[in-house]
Amino acid sequence: MGESTVRRETVDLSVEAGAATIVLNRPQTLNAWNGQFGTDLLAAVREAQDRDDVRAVLITGAGRGFSSGADLKERGFSGEDGRPDVYSVLTELYHPIMTTIRTMPKPVVAAVNGPAVGIGCSLALCCDLILAAESAYFLLAFVNIGLVPDGGSSLFVPTRVGLARAAELAMLGERLPARTALEWGLINRVVSDDELAGAADGLCARLAAGPTLSYAGAKRELNNWLYARMDEQLDLEARLQQEMMGSADAVEGAVAFVERRPPRFQGR
Repeated sequence: MGESTVRRETVDLSVEAGAATIVLNRPQTLNAWNGQFGTDLLAAVREAQDRDDVRAVLITGAGRGFSSGADLKERGFSGEDGRPDVYSVLTELYHPIMTTIRTMPKPVVAAVNGPAVGIGCSLALCCDLILAAESAYFLLAFVNIGLVPDGGSSLFVPTRVGLARAAELAMLGERLPARTALEWGLINRVVSDDELAGAADGLCARLAAGPTLSYAGAKRELNNWLYARMDEQLDLEARLQQEMMGSADAVEGAVAFVERRPPRFQGR
């Protein structure tokens, strides 16, 4: 079976021998999320879900990182009050990506080749199996700019590592190196940077050649037990994020980030 490739502006999808590879392709921004990126990624995951010739899916990033999270230069569409309408962006564009990955009857592998930050971290943790390079790290950076976890991370993190460690990641906003993430049970495997691509391709090929009905059934069981209230939690995240976006702390966090200085939060 030959390879087919669909190239969108910010995301590529290639399929070979039943294995689909989705490459996040905004390397100049470490694959930060903006409107076009969300549109392209949603189209790619839906295509991977719907194509009969796809039996397993791999998601990875182009360049030096998996994804650096939301592009703070594009904070969402403006609502009636002039504030960024992050609720609509999350519920209409970003969260459907996570829902599609969790519900597609195919195994999805993340190959984390560098930083997985913010909603980029959420994307990795949404996948069924996660491989990471030695140099990779995971970071719920939301708190560092006065926001709350979104993209499903308030659901995916505690189901993987429990409340204590989820609270630490969400409230302290510190980098979690790949090796520590493995020790915590957040991810499945860590390999050297040079070996990541080959290991990820090999795992995806193994899954594509395996009993896909069995994989789909196991995924349904896990989703039913762990993520039955996923839609409710995603909506809560979006509503809370909209509240945070209107706070003085969130404005200060964004300005401080752009100015590369420590933020001065006031709790309002």
